[in-house]
Amino acid sequence: MSTSDNPAAESDTVSRAVYERLQRRYQRLMEISRQLNSTLDLGALLRRILDAARELTDTEEASILLVDPTTGELRFEAASNLSRAEMEAIPVPMQGSLAGWVATHGEPVLVRDARSDARWFPRVDKTTRFVTRNLLAVPMQVHGRTIGVLEAINKRGDQPWTDDDREVLTALADQAAIAVQNARLFQQNDFIADMVHELRTPLAALKAGAALLARPNVPESVRQEIAQSLQAEVDRLTELTTDFLDLARLESGRMRLEPRPFDLRELLTECLGVVAPVAAQQRISLSLRPGTGVAYADRDRIKQVLLNLLTNAIKYNVQGGAVTVAFDVRRASEGGDREQYVISVSDTGPGIPADEAPYIFEKFYRASTAGQTSGTGLGLTIARRIVEAHGGEMWFESTPGAGTTFYFTLPAANPDAG
Repeated sequence: MSTSDNPAAESDTVSRAVYERLQRRYQRLMEISRQLNSTLDLGALLRRILDAARELTDTEEASILLVDPTTGELRFEAASNLSRAEMEAIPVPMQGSLAGWVATHGEPVLVRDARSDARWFPRVDKTTRFVTRNLLAVPMQVHGRTIGVLEAINKRGDQPWTDDDREVLTALADQAAIAVQNARLFQQNDFIADMVHELRTPLAALKAGAALLARPNVPESVRQEIAQSLQAEVDRLTELTTDFLDLARLESGRMRLEPRPFDLRELLTECLGVVAPVAAQQRISLSLRPGTGVAYADRDRIKQVLLNLLTNAIKYNVQGGAVTVAFDVRRASEGGDREQYVISVSDTGPGIPADEAPYIFEKFYRASTAGQTSGTGLGLTIARRIVEAHGGEMWFESTPGAGTTFYFTLPAANPDAG
Protein backbone atom coordinates (compact mmCIF):
# COMPACT_ATOMS: atom_id res chain seq x y z
CA MET A 1 0.00 0.00 0.00
CA SER A 2 1.47 3.41 -1.06
CA THR A 3 1.42 6.52 1.05
CA SER A 4 -1.15 8.01 -1.34
CA ASP A 5 -3.54 5.25 -0.20
CA ASN A 6 -2.80 6.04 3.43
CA PRO A 7 -3.56 9.68 4.36
CA ALA A 8 -2.07 9.27 7.85
CA ALA A 9 1.25 7.99 6.45
CA GLU A 10 1.30 10.79 3.86
CA SER A 11 0.66 13.37 6.58
CA ASP A 12 3.50 11.92 8.66
CA THR A 13 5.83 12.13 5.65
CA VAL A 14 4.92 15.78 5.02
CA SER A 15 5.30 16.64 8.71
CA ARG A 16 8.70 14.95 8.81
CA ALA A 17 9.83 16.84 5.70
CA VAL A 18 8.67 20.14 7.18
CA TYR A 19 10.40 19.38 10.46
CA GLU A 20 13.66 18.45 8.72
CA ARG A 21 13.52 21.62 6.64
CA LEU A 22 12.98 23.75 9.74
CA GLN A 23 15.77 21.92 11.52
CA ARG A 24 18.20 22.66 8.67
CA ARG A 25 17.04 26.25 8.66
CA TYR A 26 17.76 26.79 12.35
CA GLN A 27 21.04 24.92 12.16
CA ARG A 28 22.01 27.33 9.41
CA LEU A 29 20.88 30.25 11.56
CA MET A 30 23.18 29.08 14.36
CA GLU A 31 26.11 28.86 11.91
CA ILE A 32 25.37 32.37 10.64
CA SER A 33 25.11 33.72 14.20
CA ARG A 34 28.60 32.43 14.95
CA GLN A 35 29.89 34.09 11.77
CA LEU A 36 28.27 37.41 12.69
CA ASN A 37 29.95 37.43 16.07
CA SER A 38 33.34 36.66 14.55
CA THR A 39 33.76 40.04 12.81
CA LEU A 40 34.00 43.56 14.16
CA ASP A 41 34.22 45.21 10.73
CA LEU A 42 30.87 46.99 10.43
CA GLY A 43 30.79 47.01 6.61
CA ALA A 44 31.58 43.29 6.32
CA LEU A 45 29.10 42.53 9.10
CA LEU A 46 26.23 44.35 7.37
CA ARG A 47 26.91 42.49 4.11
CA ARG A 48 26.81 39.16 5.95
CA ILE A 49 23.50 40.06 7.56
CA LEU A 50 22.00 40.91 4.15
CA ASP A 51 23.19 37.63 2.65
CA ALA A 52 21.84 35.69 5.62
CA ALA A 53 18.43 37.41 5.49
CA ARG A 54 18.02 36.57 1.79
CA GLU A 55 19.18 32.99 2.29
CA LEU A 56 17.04 32.19 5.32
CA THR A 57 13.82 33.71 3.91
CA ASP A 58 14.47 32.79 0.25
CA THR A 59 13.90 36.36 -0.90
CA GLU A 60 15.28 38.44 -3.74
CA GLU A 61 16.59 41.40 -1.75
CA ALA A 62 17.24 42.59 1.80
CA SER A 63 17.99 45.87 3.53
CA ILE A 64 19.12 47.20 6.89
CA LEU A 65 17.99 50.55 8.25
CA LEU A 66 19.57 51.89 11.42
CA VAL A 67 18.37 54.60 13.78
CA ASP A 68 20.88 57.43 13.97
CA PRO A 69 21.78 57.63 17.68
CA THR A 70 22.29 61.40 17.51
CA THR A 71 19.32 62.52 15.39
CA GLY A 72 16.86 59.65 15.82
CA GLU A 73 16.45 59.50 12.02
CA LEU A 74 15.97 56.19 10.21
CA ARG A 75 18.33 55.65 7.28
CA PHE A 76 19.47 52.88 5.01
CA GLU A 77 22.79 51.50 6.18
CA ALA A 78 23.04 48.56 3.76
CA ALA A 79 20.88 47.16 0.97
CA SER A 80 21.43 44.44 -1.58
CA ASN A 81 19.70 46.43 -4.34
CA LEU A 82 20.80 50.01 -3.55
CA SER A 83 24.07 51.84 -4.09
CA ARG A 84 25.52 53.89 -1.25
CA ALA A 85 24.60 57.11 -3.08
CA GLU A 86 21.01 55.93 -3.49
CA MET A 87 20.81 55.00 0.18
CA GLU A 88 22.16 58.40 1.23
CA ALA A 89 19.63 60.14 -1.00
CA ILE A 90 16.62 58.42 0.59
CA PRO A 91 15.91 59.32 4.23
CA VAL A 92 13.08 57.09 5.47
CA PRO A 93 10.40 58.81 7.56
CA MET A 94 9.38 57.34 10.89
CA GLN A 95 5.80 58.23 10.01
CA GLY A 96 4.57 57.04 6.63
CA SER A 97 6.84 54.02 6.07
CA LEU A 98 6.73 50.35 6.98
CA ALA A 99 10.26 50.46 8.38
CA GLY A 100 9.34 53.52 10.46
CA TRP A 101 6.30 51.70 11.83
CA VAL A 102 8.46 48.72 12.84
CA ALA A 103 11.09 50.97 14.43
CA THR A 104 8.45 52.93 16.33
CA HIS A 105 6.36 49.97 17.52
CA GLY A 106 9.17 47.45 17.94
CA GLU A 107 7.10 44.74 16.25
CA PRO A 108 7.51 42.74 13.02
CA VAL A 109 5.24 43.42 10.07
CA LEU A 110 4.48 41.12 7.14
CA VAL A 111 3.02 42.71 4.01
CA ARG A 112 1.88 40.43 1.21
CA ASP A 113 0.98 43.30 -1.12
CA ALA A 114 3.21 46.31 -0.42
CA ARG A 115 1.43 48.76 -2.70
CA SER A 116 -1.91 48.23 -1.00
CA ASP A 117 -0.52 48.96 2.47
CA ALA A 118 -1.08 52.55 3.63
CA ARG A 119 2.29 52.52 5.43
CA TRP A 120 4.28 51.67 2.31
CA PHE A 121 6.93 54.28 1.37
CA PRO A 122 7.02 54.40 -2.49
CA ARG A 123 10.00 56.73 -2.88
CA VAL A 124 12.55 53.90 -2.79
CA ASP A 125 10.96 52.12 -5.75
CA LYS A 126 10.56 55.38 -7.67
CA THR A 127 14.20 56.31 -7.14
CA THR A 128 15.64 52.89 -7.98
CA ARG A 129 13.02 51.62 -10.45
CA PHE A 130 12.70 48.53 -8.29
CA VAL A 131 9.33 46.85 -7.74
CA THR A 132 8.54 45.83 -4.18
CA ARG A 133 5.83 43.16 -4.23
CA ASN A 134 5.92 41.92 -0.66
CA LEU A 135 8.18 42.18 2.36
CA LEU A 136 8.83 41.15 5.92
CA ALA A 137 10.32 43.76 8.27
CA VAL A 138 11.46 43.00 11.83
CA PRO A 139 13.02 45.21 14.54
CA MET A 140 16.70 44.94 15.48
CA GLN A 141 16.72 45.29 19.26
CA VAL A 142 19.36 45.40 21.99
CA HIS A 143 18.14 45.24 25.62
CA GLY A 144 14.62 46.12 24.47
CA ARG A 145 15.76 49.19 22.51
CA THR A 146 15.22 49.25 18.75
CA ILE A 147 18.39 50.24 16.91
CA GLY A 148 17.19 49.44 13.41
CA VAL A 149 15.05 47.38 11.05
CA LEU A 150 15.90 44.32 8.96
CA GLU A 151 13.83 43.78 5.81
CA ALA A 152 13.49 40.76 3.50
CA ILE A 153 11.91 41.74 0.21
CA ASN A 154 10.04 39.78 -2.50
CA LYS A 155 9.68 36.04 -1.92
CA ARG A 156 11.32 34.14 -4.78
CA GLY A 157 8.75 32.64 -7.14
CA ASP A 158 6.07 34.47 -5.17
CA GLN A 159 6.01 31.67 -2.59
CA PRO A 160 3.73 32.26 0.41
CA TRP A 161 5.20 33.78 3.54
CA THR A 162 5.01 31.63 6.67
CA ASP A 163 5.16 32.14 10.42
CA ASP A 164 8.54 30.39 10.30
CA ASP A 165 9.85 33.15 8.01
CA ARG A 166 8.89 35.70 10.63
CA GLU A 167 10.45 33.71 13.45
CA VAL A 168 13.74 32.99 11.71
CA LEU A 169 14.17 36.59 10.50
CA THR A 170 13.37 37.87 13.99
CA ALA A 171 15.97 35.52 15.45
CA LEU A 172 18.52 36.70 12.88
CA ALA A 173 17.69 40.37 13.64
CA ASP A 174 18.26 39.75 17.37
CA GLN A 175 21.71 38.31 16.70
CA ALA A 176 22.50 40.99 14.11
CA ALA A 177 21.58 43.83 16.48
CA ILE A 178 24.04 42.59 19.11
CA ALA A 179 26.78 42.13 16.49
CA VAL A 180 26.20 45.63 15.07
CA GLN A 181 26.31 47.17 18.54
CA ASN A 182 29.55 45.35 19.35
CA ALA A 183 31.12 46.47 16.06
CA ARG A 184 30.15 50.07 16.74
CA LEU A 185 31.61 49.99 20.24
CA PHE A 186 34.82 48.38 18.99
CA GLN A 187 35.24 50.98 16.25
CA GLN A 188 34.61 53.77 18.73
CA ASN A 189 37.14 52.46 21.26
CA ASP A 190 39.72 51.65 18.59
CA PHE A 191 39.31 55.09 17.05
CA ILE A 192 39.66 56.89 20.38
CA ALA A 193 42.86 54.98 21.14
CA ASP A 194 44.30 55.95 17.74
CA MET A 195 43.27 59.56 18.20
CA VAL A 196 44.86 59.87 21.64
CA HIS A 197 48.09 58.32 20.37
CA GLU A 198 48.34 60.68 17.39
CA LEU A 199 47.53 63.80 19.43
CA ARG A 200 50.36 63.18 21.88
CA THR A 201 53.14 64.32 19.52
CA PRO A 202 51.82 67.82 18.71
CA LEU A 203 50.66 68.30 22.30
CA ALA A 204 54.13 67.40 23.59
CA ALA A 205 55.67 69.88 21.14
CA LEU A 206 53.28 72.60 22.31
CA LYS A 207 54.10 71.89 25.96
CA ALA A 208 57.85 72.04 25.30
CA GLY A 209 57.53 75.24 23.27
CA ALA A 210 55.41 76.93 25.94
CA ALA A 211 57.99 76.01 28.60
CA LEU A 212 60.80 77.54 26.52
CA LEU A 213 58.87 80.75 25.94
CA ALA A 214 58.36 81.09 29.69
CA ARG A 215 62.11 81.41 30.25
CA PRO A 216 63.16 85.08 30.68
CA ASN A 217 66.62 84.69 29.06
CA VAL A 218 65.47 83.31 25.67
CA PRO A 219 66.75 85.54 22.81
CA GLU A 220 64.13 87.27 20.68
CA SER A 221 65.24 85.44 17.54
CA VAL A 222 64.74 82.10 19.30
CA ARG A 223 61.37 83.27 20.56
CA GLN A 224 60.31 83.91 16.97
CA GLU A 225 61.41 80.44 15.92
CA ILE A 226 59.53 78.85 18.81
CA ALA A 227 56.41 80.88 18.00
CA GLN A 228 56.53 79.69 14.37
CA SER A 229 56.99 76.11 15.55
CA LEU A 230 54.03 76.44 17.89
CA GLN A 231 51.89 77.83 15.06
CA ALA A 232 52.85 74.86 12.88
CA GLU A 233 51.85 72.44 15.64
CA VAL A 234 48.54 74.24 16.16
CA ASP A 235 47.89 73.95 12.41
CA ARG A 236 48.73 70.24 12.61
CA LEU A 237 46.33 69.77 15.54
CA THR A 238 43.59 71.56 13.61
CA GLU A 239 44.17 69.33 10.58
CA LEU A 240 44.25 66.21 12.77
CA THR A 241 41.00 67.01 14.55
CA THR A 242 39.25 67.85 11.27
CA ASP A 243 40.39 64.56 9.74
CA PHE A 244 39.47 62.66 12.91
CA LEU A 245 35.94 64.06 12.81
CA ASP A 246 35.54 63.20 9.12
CA LEU A 247 36.78 59.66 9.66
CA ALA A 248 34.62 59.20 12.76
CA ARG A 249 31.52 60.25 10.84
CA LEU A 250 32.40 57.94 7.95
CA GLU A 251 33.11 54.94 10.17
CA SER A 252 29.96 55.40 12.23
CA GLY A 253 27.77 56.10 9.20
CA ARG A 254 26.87 59.58 10.45
CA MET A 255 28.34 61.44 7.48
CA ARG A 256 25.35 62.23 5.30
CA LEU A 257 26.07 62.67 1.63
CA GLU A 258 24.10 65.06 -0.56
CA PRO A 259 24.37 63.52 -4.03
CA ARG A 260 23.32 65.51 -7.07
CA PRO A 261 24.32 65.68 -10.75
CA PHE A 262 27.38 67.80 -11.52
CA ASP A 263 29.76 68.44 -14.41
CA LEU A 264 32.77 66.23 -13.74
CA ARG A 265 35.19 68.10 -15.99
CA GLU A 266 34.24 71.39 -14.37
CA LEU A 267 35.06 70.01 -10.92
CA LEU A 268 38.39 68.56 -12.09
CA THR A 269 39.36 71.89 -13.62
CA GLU A 270 38.40 73.68 -10.40
CA CYS A 271 40.56 71.33 -8.30
CA LEU A 272 43.55 71.71 -10.61
CA GLY A 273 43.22 75.48 -10.19
CA VAL A 274 43.34 75.12 -6.39
CA VAL A 275 46.64 73.16 -6.43
CA ALA A 276 48.24 75.07 -9.32
CA PRO A 277 50.22 77.54 -7.14
CA VAL A 278 51.84 74.71 -5.14
CA ALA A 279 52.63 72.79 -8.33
CA ALA A 280 54.23 75.88 -9.85
CA GLN A 281 56.60 76.19 -6.90
CA GLN A 282 58.00 72.74 -7.70
CA ARG A 283 57.84 73.29 -11.48
CA ILE A 284 55.33 70.44 -11.80
CA SER A 285 53.08 70.56 -14.86
CA LEU A 286 49.35 69.83 -14.51
CA SER A 287 47.18 68.46 -17.31
CA LEU A 288 43.61 67.25 -17.79
CA ARG A 289 42.86 64.88 -20.62
CA PRO A 290 39.80 65.59 -22.82
CA GLY A 291 36.41 64.25 -21.81
CA THR A 292 32.92 65.25 -20.70
CA GLY A 293 30.49 63.72 -18.27
CA VAL A 294 27.93 64.27 -15.54
CA ALA A 295 28.47 62.38 -12.28
CA TYR A 296 25.95 61.79 -9.50
CA ALA A 297 27.59 62.26 -6.11
CA ASP A 298 28.19 64.70 -3.27
CA ARG A 299 30.25 67.32 -5.12
CA ASP A 300 31.92 68.78 -2.04
CA ARG A 301 33.06 65.38 -0.78
CA ILE A 302 34.39 64.34 -4.19
CA LYS A 303 36.27 67.64 -4.33
CA GLN A 304 37.82 66.64 -1.00
CA VAL A 305 38.91 63.30 -2.53
CA LEU A 306 40.38 64.95 -5.62
CA LEU A 307 42.28 67.60 -3.68
CA ASN A 308 43.79 64.89 -1.49
CA LEU A 309 44.96 62.87 -4.49
CA LEU A 310 46.26 65.94 -6.33
CA THR A 311 48.07 67.26 -3.26
CA ASN A 312 49.74 63.87 -2.77
CA ALA A 313 50.66 63.66 -6.46
CA ILE A 314 52.46 67.01 -6.18
CA LYS A 315 53.90 66.37 -2.71
CA TYR A 316 55.43 63.00 -3.62
CA ASN A 317 56.61 64.02 -7.10
CA VAL A 318 60.01 65.14 -8.36
CA GLN A 319 61.08 68.66 -9.27
CA GLY A 320 59.97 69.32 -12.84
CA GLY A 321 57.62 66.33 -12.82
CA ALA A 322 54.05 66.04 -14.10
CA VAL A 323 50.56 65.28 -12.81
CA THR A 324 47.90 64.04 -15.22
CA VAL A 325 44.17 63.76 -14.53
CA ALA A 326 41.81 61.74 -16.72
CA PHE A 327 38.37 60.13 -16.58
CA ASP A 328 36.48 57.60 -18.64
CA VAL A 329 33.09 55.91 -18.53
CA ARG A 330 32.39 52.21 -18.08
CA ARG A 331 29.56 49.87 -17.14
CA ALA A 332 29.20 49.41 -13.38
CA SER A 333 28.71 45.66 -13.79
CA GLU A 334 28.92 43.06 -16.49
CA GLY A 335 25.79 43.32 -18.60
CA GLY A 336 24.38 46.12 -16.43
CA ASP A 337 22.84 49.33 -17.72
CA ARG A 338 24.24 51.60 -14.99
CA GLU A 339 27.31 53.63 -15.97
CA GLN A 340 30.10 54.94 -13.79
CA TYR A 341 33.20 57.05 -14.27
CA VAL A 342 36.75 55.96 -13.57
CA ILE A 343 38.84 58.97 -12.51
CA SER A 344 42.63 58.73 -12.42
CA VAL A 345 45.37 60.95 -10.97
CA SER A 346 48.89 60.08 -12.14
CA ASP A 347 52.27 61.40 -11.01
CA THR A 348 55.89 60.92 -12.10
CA GLY A 349 57.26 60.49 -8.58
CA PRO A 350 59.37 57.72 -7.04
CA GLY A 351 56.44 55.32 -6.80
CA ILE A 352 55.36 53.10 -3.92
CA PRO A 353 57.56 50.14 -2.92
CA ALA A 354 55.81 46.79 -3.50
CA ASP A 355 56.16 45.71 0.13
CA GLU A 356 54.37 48.88 1.30
CA ALA A 357 51.47 48.69 -1.18
CA PRO A 358 49.12 46.68 1.11
CA TYR A 359 49.26 49.39 3.79
CA ILE A 360 48.74 52.56 1.77
CA PHE A 361 45.07 52.98 2.73
CA GLU A 362 45.58 52.18 6.40
CA LYS A 363 45.08 54.89 9.01
CA PHE A 364 48.24 56.90 9.84
CA TYR A 365 50.41 54.95 7.39
CA ARG A 366 52.91 57.02 5.41
CA ALA A 367 55.12 55.46 2.76
CA SER A 368 58.90 55.54 3.17
CA THR A 369 59.07 57.75 0.07
CA ALA A 370 57.24 60.49 2.02
CA GLY A 371 60.52 61.63 3.60
CA GLN A 372 59.95 64.79 5.63
CA THR A 373 56.65 65.55 3.92
CA SER A 374 53.98 66.63 6.42
CA GLY A 375 50.52 65.14 6.74
CA THR A 376 48.16 63.38 9.14
CA GLY A 377 48.30 59.98 7.47
CA LEU A 378 44.50 59.96 7.26
CA GLY A 379 43.92 61.57 3.87
CA LEU A 380 43.87 58.42 1.74
CA THR A 381 41.85 56.54 4.36
CA ILE A 382 39.20 59.26 4.31
CA ALA A 383 39.27 59.58 0.52
CA ARG A 384 38.70 55.86 0.07
CA ARG A 385 35.87 55.80 2.63
CA ILE A 386 34.14 58.70 0.85
CA VAL A 387 34.36 56.89 -2.48
CA GLU A 388 33.06 53.67 -0.93
CA ALA A 389 30.21 55.62 0.66
CA HIS A 390 29.15 56.47 -2.91
CA GLY A 391 29.20 52.79 -3.86
CA GLY A 392 32.54 53.17 -5.67
CA GLU A 393 36.02 51.78 -5.18
CA MET A 394 39.55 53.19 -5.02
CA TRP A 395 42.83 51.52 -5.93
CA PHE A 396 46.26 52.37 -7.31
CA GLU A 397 49.01 51.13 -9.60
CA SER A 398 52.63 52.04 -9.00
CA THR A 399 56.01 51.39 -10.58
CA PRO A 400 58.99 52.20 -8.35
CA GLY A 401 60.99 54.96 -9.99
CA ALA A 402 58.30 55.70 -12.57
CA GLY A 403 55.31 57.06 -10.65
CA THR A 404 51.90 56.15 -9.25
CA THR A 405 48.32 56.36 -10.52
CA PHE A 406 45.35 56.41 -8.18
CA TYR A 407 41.93 55.45 -9.54
CA PHE A 408 38.42 55.73 -8.17
CA THR A 409 34.91 55.23 -9.51
CA LEU A 410 31.80 57.38 -9.29
CA PRO A 411 28.21 56.73 -10.43
CA ALA A 412 27.12 58.56 -13.57
CA ALA A 413 24.00 60.71 -13.41
CA ASN A 414 20.80 59.15 -14.68
CA PRO A 415 20.01 60.99 -17.94
CA ASP A 416 16.30 60.58 -17.21
CA ALA A 417 16.54 62.12 -13.74
CA GLY A 418 14.50 65.26 -13.35
